[in-house]
Amino acid sequence: MANMKEIARLSRVSLGTVSNVLSGLPTVSEPLRLRVMAAVESLGYQPNQLARGLRRDKTNIIGMIISDVSNPFFPAVVKGAEDTAFNNGYRLFLCNSDNNFAKEETYLRELQTYLPSGLIIMTSDIKGSTKLAEAYRAAGSHVVYVDRLPHQWDGDTVTSMNEQGSYDATKYLLSLGHKRLAMISGPSLLTNSGERVAGFRHALEEAKIKLPAKYIQEGDFNKQSGYEKACFLLQMDPRPTAIFAANDLLAFGAMNAIRDMGLRCPEDISVIGFDNLDLAEVVTPPLTSVEQSGYNLGAVAAQLIADRIRGDGSPRRAHVLPTTLKLRASVAKVPKEKATRKITK
Repeated sequence: MANMKEIARLSRVSLGTVSNVLSGLPTVSEPLRLRVMAAVESLGYQPNQLARGLRRDKTNIIGMIISDVSNPFFPAVVKGAEDTAFNNGYRLFLCNSDNNFAKEETYLRELQTYLPSGLIIMTSDIKGSTKLAEAYRAAGSHVVYVDRLPHQWDGDTVTSMNEQGSYDATKYLLSLGHKRLAMISGPSLLTNSGERVAGFRHALEEAKIKLPAKYIQEGDFNKQSGYEKACFLLQMDPRPTAIFAANDLLAFGAMNAIRDMGLRCPEDISVIGFDNLDLAEVVTPPLTSVEQSGYNLGAVAAQLIADRIRGDGSPRRAHVLPTTLKLRASVAKVPKEKATRKITK
């Protein structure tokens, strides 16, 4: 079987250059890289990743645990992480926890056999233990939590400006005359959901609007939950004139409920979502939504790990990425007769 010395001899480069090329490091010039890869293909060389990892204690793998790969927001997070890991010479190993913390911990235990250089974790329970993640960190692997942050974690994180994005969306509804607002939140056990509720409440407090507790309904970040919670809200008396949904899937469900109850969006009920999925532009009417970049969430997390591996020893980093309100046709001003009605408990 061919070895690295034979590759170096055939491609007329040093053994170190061959090692750098096979590790995917970007420091090698493109002509040299192509020469080495031609020799690799000619000799049929297959590197033993595990053996290489044992020699240096870690492989070039970055593990990633996503809470729900079926959520259309998360593939962009994965792509951002994979693109950035690949460009830095690392390979991404993806696991899906299905929002099940026990499954998340099982993956954390099993990933140890791959000797990963880093881990990107989107936890399914912010109150869950971080002992396994701490064990990786103690062993020299670099760990970043993204989007949803455990209470106990004091390491690197990457999140979006959830509270600010929610605040901006609510302020926009208020500027159009909506005073009878409702919200469908995500699960209270997730930090991103809690931050979005906080932004909603903050905007209402500034406007001196007090809503009964039932105008905020907790959902499960999926379309069916949005539909069910919107049906409840739409039967309230008085009915809200606008619904802010904590993600686009909840908003899509709410829009379906509005239609099925014989109402119109935005003429009767305005709707705003959060995430700005590609689908937001093609639903009817197109959905106004708070844009957060899933791609950047993953990319920043993977780059942070790559920087740590290269020796960045700076204190804990907490990256918070900006959000932007994307205006579309699902929101309208409140008709005068609707704006003047009061909320009664």
